[in-house]
Amino acid sequence: MKKNDYHTSISVSASTEEVLKKINQVNLWWAKNFKGKAEKLNDEFTVQFGKTFVDFKISELVPGKKVVWKVTDCNLEWINNKKEWNGTDVVFELSKKGNATQIDFTHVGLVPGVECYNDCETGWNGHLKNSLKELLTTGNGSPE
Repeated sequence: MKKNDYHTSISVSASTEEVLKKINQVNLWWAKNFKGKAEKLNDEFTVQFGKTFVDFKISELVPGKKVVWKVTDCNLEWINNKKEWNGTDVVFELSKKGNATQIDFTHVGLVPGVECYNDCETGWNGHLKNSLKELLTTGNGSPE
């Protein structure tokens, strides 16, 4: 992964297995409007926010360690290049740090200079550092 791809990390007191299970429950922390499955290799799913949608395929899955979502199609309604995420990868890498699990999140292809970078950085920060972390620590996320 390139150093300039969007990246953030969070740490939670949960097992890597529990963390991966919750990440896969996309409708509980990211998007209430969720269709498909996000549980095993080659599963396909869609998240939708009004006219904006993103289609994903799980392209890599290492239980307790890593999951990669490949963007297969999208319509980012609020920007000129509505297909900007096509072909990008959303990567969750998990590692044990003492009694905690560290989640290293990278959106490969979301780099400074692309049209949605600032808005998408803000969005990912909120979804990951707030909603996903809340789901993992309290059992209640705040999906859109």
